[in-house]
Amino acid sequence: MRALYVGPAVLMLCLMRLAPLDLYSGTNRQLVAGKLRLVVAKAGEDSRIADALPWRLVWSDEFNAPDGSTPDPKTWTYDIGGNGWGNHELESYTSRPENARIVGGNLVITARQEQHTGADGITQPYTSARLKTQGLFATAYGRFEARIKIPRGQGIWPAFWMMGDDISRVDWPDCGEIDIMENIGREPDTVYGSLHAPSFVAPTSDASKGTPLPNGQNYADDFHIYAAEWEPGAVRFYVDSNNYATFTESELPRGGRWVFDHPFFIILNVAVGGDWPRNPDASSQFPQQMLIDYVRVYRK
Repeated sequence: MRALYVGPAVLMLCLMRLAPLDLYSGTNRQLVAGKLRLVVAKAGEDSRIADALPWRLVWSDEFNAPDGSTPDPKTWTYDIGGNGWGNHELESYTSRPENARIVGGNLVITARQEQHTGADGITQPYTSARLKTQGLFATAYGRFEARIKIPRGQGIWPAFWMMGDDISRVDWPDCGEIDIMENIGREPDTVYGSLHAPSFVAPTSDASKGTPLPNGQNYADDFHIYAAEWEPGAVRFYVDSNNYATFTESELPRGGRWVFDHPFFIILNVAVGGDWPRNPDASSQFPQQMLIDYVRVYRK
């Protein structure tokens, strides 16, 4: 804990350069105008404004379009279909507003229990959406964050993640994957941050760590800020202000090849079923929704 005096010049710099800013949750977050937020330090408060000053917002979607709008096509595109996505998933991804639209200042991704045949001719018992910035925005290094309220239930698999933009040329896992937030419904108190890379001795080289909430709390009960800070040779994972995992190039499993040195694009999705979460059961309830307040990218 430390007291921090913010003089007029520093405060003016914050106003000029960092809005919208919501780097850290807690009592030092205030609503300024609409969804623009400013961190204001108070005496005795554990403010991290000094640490936040170097970050410069370079890209964001605040999802402030009118209710019922579909995601901005200049910012987001979709993965479509129900081919299992390499994990034996049970959803057919669509671009329908029933599965992805703006409501109340949030992007709402809705997983529904309904038989659907996609454009790929594959029929699945669930629908959902998988949005991505591929071909529209990609970058290397920075702070990537989103304020999200995740869905819940057995077989539900929400994720905020990134994929190397060279995937169409080198395929996965050579392109690299950074999972900023994943949750599987059967573990409601834990989210995971992970890296997936190629390996010379195994199908993939993986580094992953989960962070549980205390006292029986569930992540689906409230919004949280999920973030990754990526720099050459290292990726740090955060939930709110908690840096719960850091993976460096030297910490990849033996035979792993570090490929986190080129632009990545952003992905938001809610999967249903699959090898890791396993399939929905009688306790699962639909529809399930993931609410995304914003997605922001900062650079130093």
